[in-house]
Amino acid sequence: MNATHTIPVTTDPPTTAITATADGPMLVALDVDGTLLPEGTIDVPPVNADAVQDVIAAGHHVVLSTGRSLVGVMPVAASLGLTSGWVVASNGAVTARLTPNAPGGYEIADAFTLDVPPVVALVRELMAETQIAAEEVGYGYHVTREFEAGLLNGRQTVVTHDRLPEATPRLVLHAPGVTTLLGHLRTLDVTATPAGENWIDLAVGLVSKATALYRIRRRLGVHPDRTLAIGDGANDLPMFKWAATAIAMGDAPAAVRLAADAVTGTLQQHGAASILDAIAAGKPPTPPAGCH
Repeated sequence: MNATHTIPVTTDPPTTAITATADGPMLVALDVDGTLLPEGTIDVPPVNADAVQDVIAAGHHVVLSTGRSLVGVMPVAASLGLTSGWVVASNGAVTARLTPNAPGGYEIADAFTLDVPPVVALVRELMAETQIAAEEVGYGYHVTREFEAGLLNGRQTVVTHDRLPEATPRLVLHAPGVTTLLGHLRTLDVTATPAGENWIDLAVGLVSKATALYRIRRRLGVHPDRTLAIGDGANDLPMFKWAATAIAMGDAPAAVRLAADAVTGTLQQHGAASILDAIAAGKPPTPPAGCH
């Protein structure tokens, strides 16, 4: 990774590999929006929360892995009853360890930021009306124009383009047709991930959910063969490559379903819970009949 800025971290867990065996605990990486709960909400359906707790009780690790900011994923962790373990936020740019006694309930372990000014200059030249949001970890976002309720997590502070932070773990671009900028943006040493036609998430260099999960797996000493990921979006594709077993939600886009090893039920069908229940029971995860 070619990050030119880092956010000071409050914890320094070991990065050397711990001896891991292929029959040890699993590491289960879970996307949030569209996988555990509806987009933009914070209350996890009880069936999913119970399934997560059953997996933990069976001795496995559960890691939330999301595009949401850290301040946006913490209420979800609380809804799931998670008070320890790890979360991946901002599409892998921020990794935190859940710590009940720490301010906010977490300690930042890794954080990588991108340079904002070059991206802003390019966007203003090519699509000047684009809304831009730069994440501030633990707070929310600095935005060039206020985003509609539910689109961003945390507080919003409206600023002019030249008052945006110099560096941020996650930069959001929002405008009709903004994905036409993808090719231009990828010349700036950023990872640009579309979320629909009107939204792009940016992180530095090669940062993704996968890069963060790789570091967590090594910290926990989990064998690569004991990793599983469940997700539904384009930002989950690197995570699918990282996992020994990748499961797509039934209502995921075709490209995401094709990249998975199997497809489970939809969010409304509690597809994630069916996989988690199988893991907790010590059985091979089996998607519902009719899913492939």
